[in-house]
Amino acid sequence: MHSSRTPRKFPVFVFPQSITFYLDDQSTHKQVLTLYNPYEFPVKFKVLSTAPNKYKVVDPEGTIKSRCCVDIVVRHTALLAANCNVVDKFRIQMQEHPTKQVIGKRDVEAKLLSGVSDPGRRTPDPEMFQQLPLNETRQQRNYSLASQARTIERGTNYIALIAGIVCIIGLLLPTEGEQSLSIPEYLYLSVNFKLILSFVLGLVTIIILRL
Repeated sequence: MHSSRTPRKFPVFVFPQSITFYLDDQSTHKQVLTLYNPYEFPVKFKVLSTAPNKYKVVDPEGTIKSRCCVDIVVRHTALLAANCNVVDKFRIQMQEHPTKQVIGKRDVEAKLLSGVSDPGRRTPDPEMFQQLPLNETRQQRNYSLASQARTIERGTNYIALIAGIVCIIGLLLPTEGEQSLSIPEYLYLSVNFKLILSFVLGLVTIIILRL
């Protein structure tokens, strides 16, 4: 991708999709967002918030290597009853490396509830996002997503195998102009169609060998 062009948009993978803090449960006053980069290239990220004065985020900017993830620690610093049942939003921006052009974004809801471990209700999304303060050092955990990659490869291999079998069956059927008493006429294939099947079979073979 070139900086002079509009960058392509990519899905942003974040877990969990929402975070909940409980006023009377100290163990919930710190939450973790995990950002995933399943792509073959590194990406930069930036974490924004609709209420930066209520949260501390451990280094809300950084880089995620290819097929790795990073943990973002979020602390609620405004634990007041007046802030309960208010939905704030974190926006995760993924940026092209190294140009910092935005290539994807995802919003994560954050909510403070009274009591301990009670499910909350959603409220309308805020509209304005502001830069979070860079006031702490992020503790990063990167690990390979090789298991996810293997799952994708197995699915691709299975589809390619089925496509190959279909092509082989098609190539074994008689060609138009041939004589066969045991095969219905509608199963006869043209020469051009068989050439297409041969081409597809070659591509499938290459895919299976590469996997």
